[in-house]
Amino acid sequence: MTPSTAKQRAATLHDVARQAGVSLATASRVLNGSTRKVADSYRERVEAAAADLGYSANLSAQATARGTSATIALLVANIADSYFSEIAAGVAHAAEEHNLVATIGITERSPEREARLIRSLRGQRPRGIVLAASRHTSQHSEALTQALAVLESDGARIVTLGYGAEGVSSRVVGIANYGGTRELGERLGSLGYRKALVLAAAEGLLTSDDRVAGFSEGFTAAGGSAPTILRDSLTRDAGYSLMEAALQVGVEPGTVVFGASDVMAFGAMSAVRDAGRDVGDDIAIAGFGDIETGRDIVPSLTTVSAPLEQLGRAAVAAIIADDWVEQDPLAGEVIVRDSTPAR
Repeated sequence: MTPSTAKQRAATLHDVARQAGVSLATASRVLNGSTRKVADSYRERVEAAAADLGYSANLSAQATARGTSATIALLVANIADSYFSEIAAGVAHAAEEHNLVATIGITERSPEREARLIRSLRGQRPRGIVLAASRHTSQHSEALTQALAVLESDGARIVTLGYGAEGVSSRVVGIANYGGTRELGERLGSLGYRKALVLAAAEGLLTSDDRVAGFSEGFTAAGGSAPTILRDSLTRDAGYSLMEAALQVGVEPGTVVFGASDVMAFGAMSAVRDAGRDVGDDIAIAGFGDIETGRDIVPSLTTVSAPLEQLGRAAVAAIIADDWVEQDPLAGEVIVRDSTPAR
């Protein structure tokens, strides 16, 4: 069969294997999402033949036959937040390396929306799903628990970041939020800061609560007074509004402000400037995450560098591992920059 003849009908995997000069099994491993490695020379020949013949795998038929597909899903709170986009980059890169297709859904921290997305994903028979939005202690949802249980019964592996999902046997990967922020609090205390203001999410968002607790303990252990804690959400606008309100009440020079996420810290910086105050020598500011923007703003932001892309890769590893052993949280690194000069 010539390429032109094959193109008159839908090309099959047999056609691709014949044209590439490889076995059917090799062609299948290259094109159908197998985790088994294939030599680069064979892979290139198979991919070239598939492109020439216009071959497209029948993903629906594969999913039905296997009971699963070469698809994984990532659910994030907000893809516009650089924190989640860096995690998504790690998931996407790792998925590609394992011949998997990654899809992304946005939950906006709504358990009901999360449940709807999970129900819609069931038809794809995903190999696994990564729940990247932090769990909330006050947001139990029967609909979400049921949707996850059904997905798990279909054979999908459920991976969560930081804390397990209720009602299912999820695999957990995460970052040492408490340990990283405790070290940050200690470091800022050692730089001479004695008063602190913490900007965080509403109480009950577990990721934020861990960061607040870690920072508070580290700061007081290093000689600082108990921080004042203001809460809203982990967004830039919330950081701005909380900082604006604090400035109206009064913030003493020499106070250090810790935003529980870098974007909250960015908002706080803008509020300080808009109030005619200076970031650094007047009011110091620190964050969490070390997203790239924080390295370029002036003054550069002190933060905890979290291995977010590595976290995304770890989530994919948890999906594909047949024998999963729970991992220790990935450690962050405190990076002191110009936004928190020594007192």
